[in-house]
Amino acid sequence: MGARLARKKVAGEADAGRAQEELRSLGYVGGGAPAAAPSTGGSAEPLDQPVGDMFFRPTGVNPFVDSAEDRLSTFALDVDTGSYTLARSYLERGSLPPAEAIRVEEFVNAQRYDDPAPRRGEFTLTAEGAPSPFAPGERYRLLRFAVRARDVAAWQRKPAVLTFVVDVSGSMDRENRLGLVKRALGLLLDELAPEDRVGLVVYGSNGRVLLPHTRDLEAIRDAVARLVPEGSTNAEEGLRLGYDLADRGYRAGAINRLILCSDGVANVGATGPESILARIGREARRGIELTAVGFGMGNYNDALMEQLADQGDGAYHYVDTLDEARKVFVENLTGTLQTVAKDAKVQVEFEPAAVDRWRLLGYENRDVADRDFRNDRVDAGEVGVGTAVTALYEVRLAPGARGADRLATLRLRWKSVDGGRVVEARQDLAVAD
Repeated sequence: MGARLARKKVAGEADAGRAQEELRSLGYVGGGAPAAAPSTGGSAEPLDQPVGDMFFRPTGVNPFVDSAEDRLSTFALDVDTGSYTLARSYLERGSLPPAEAIRVEEFVNAQRYDDPAPRRGEFTLTAEGAPSPFAPGERYRLLRFAVRARDVAAWQRKPAVLTFVVDVSGSMDRENRLGLVKRALGLLLDELAPEDRVGLVVYGSNGRVLLPHTRDLEAIRDAVARLVPEGSTNAEEGLRLGYDLADRGYRAGAINRLILCSDGVANVGATGPESILARIGREARRGIELTAVGFGMGNYNDALMEQLADQGDGAYHYVDTLDEARKVFVENLTGTLQTVAKDAKVQVEFEPAAVDRWRLLGYENRDVADRDFRNDRVDAGEVGVGTAVTALYEVRLAPGARGADRLATLRLRWKSVDGGRVVEARQDLAVAD
């Protein structure tokens, strides 16, 4: 398990130093200056790159593991899809994305598998396998383990208190990024119910509250329509004001969520970069979650957007078209807004008599120590209602493995949002399955 990378969340002020190191790895240095200046001059990108100033964080590739040495694979669930949409945008421009932009689990989870919703309880577990198309020989199999959260009808969704935090800095003028943000938020506003409340914070050179939380969605729509790009970027102040506003508008028993719309290219405020991740983590533990929605190609920070969503117990989406915005804010709105399970972890146990070796495809930065699967103080992933999460494994069967032999056991452990109880479920997979 040591070969896989572990993602740690920042908890409290005592972790401020760790948070600063996180931000340095995401493109920041001390004093709030970006680690690399944007491209300037000329009409071509440097080093023949198709798109300039794209910031990614490489996570490595999971290796094969000998089942006799380690039969357990444990990781936090991840519902992000940003990597898939961003790679698609590269391809549509006629270019291959860089290797570090690829997070396999986000490609896998961007697809639909039509797994059934549970008839009762919060999750359906699915385990199935087939011959692997990627490896030679008859002994290799591709296994799919999936969990599907219960559905909630739109009319049954909890009331929402949403805080839009919108980047209106000069970089959002590129490719009409802000224009797409405005249209995307318009789609979201069309789907909200009369009891929902929305507030609006923007940030350019400085952050400011444009509207406190209100049920007057037309006032919000009007304010969004008037947004224009301006100045440099102060993401720290924008997020701080957003959380201040969300704190004032907090409603117990409702959905309390920040929706950040940005290209992730930020010039943090004078209070220091460590405050961004630390504040997001504290607010998430209180119940104010964050969804990060990225816009733009070139001068875009995928690494920061993905990490902010992770710290905020929310999902990271990348929106490059109005159709993609419709998928996030209309088709999957209830799952985007309402969480059904917190700290959700998966552990797959392989049977060494049936499986020689295995490897998990993706989830490199979601690794959890095997011993912490039942440690409910360890932070893991959050899952929205109606959401399906899938993990793929490539395995080599042991010689003599027969159809009825147990191949692996899938275990899912999570904290129910309703009541906070801890639940564990399991599903076995046989060779014949």
